[in-house]
Amino acid sequence: MKTVTLGIASVEATKRRMAAAFRGEEQGAFISFASFELLWKVLTAKRWEILHAMTGQGGLTIREVGRRVSRDVKAVHGDVVALIHAGVLERSGDGVVFPYDAVHVDFTLRKAA
Repeated sequence: MKTVTLGIASVEATKRRMAAAFRGEEQGAFISFASFELLWKVLTAKRWEILHAMTGQGGLTIREVGRRVSRDVKAVHGDVVALIHAGVLERSGDGVVFPYDAVHVDFTLRKAA
């Protein structure tokens, strides 16, 4: 099963993970966001629906994604483009792909300062 971990990571933490990968240490698949605010801005409820519908499905056209989430193709297109720009989805042939079979979300919420 190919799992991606979504989380919050500083630039330094991301650099450490990249350096470890260059040394040949297995890192797994990560999509990191610089802050909670950015994560929630990119991964809205409607975009989570899209990811859920696409997880483990291979390449899909935007029209098919829209059908699976019961939404207008134009609105889905805007969300898909935002997810592509954020590095969450990839273009594939005549459609898009979320190349993972599972999603793990990893972050810690701490008390406010």
